Amino acid sequence: MNLNLTLIGQAIAFAFFVWFCMKYIWPPVIQALQERQKKIADGLDAASRATRDLEKTQNQVDEQLRESKAQASEILEQAQKRSNQMIEEARDQARQEGERIIASAKSEIDQEVNRAKEELRSQVARLAVIGAERILESSIDEKQHAKLVDKLAKEL
Repeated sequence: MNLNLTLIGQAIAFAFFVWFCMKYIWPPVIQALQERQKKIADGLDAASRATRDLEKTQNQVDEQLRESKAQASEILEQAQKRSNQMIEEARDQARQEGERIIASAKSEIDQEVNRAKEELRSQVARLAVIGAERILESSIDEKQHAKLVDKLAKEL
């Protein structure tokens, strides 16, 4: 065998193999690699977008949480103010009710004092008449007695 002929044959076979691979095998492999590269790039973009969206959402959640806490503290403060206001209103109402009860009691006491004075006047008048009867040892008739009681009542 001739070594030159073998080398030329192998070179022709190798050239045919390279041409065949470049024509039929490499395009699908390169296309598959490009598609794979594109999918990886798209995946990385999607991951970075998801990371940005996650950070944005986390910031929104933090902001909403701060707002909620601020609203909650404001609501608690308003409730505390309303509670204090209701307590003050209840105290004022109780004070007014107490003053009304005291005024009513004073009015009743004044009425009782007036009744007691009237009763005392009538008893004094009766005692005066009885004392006068004993002194005079004579009986005073009813008409004169009524006149004397009225006169004493008016004087007192």
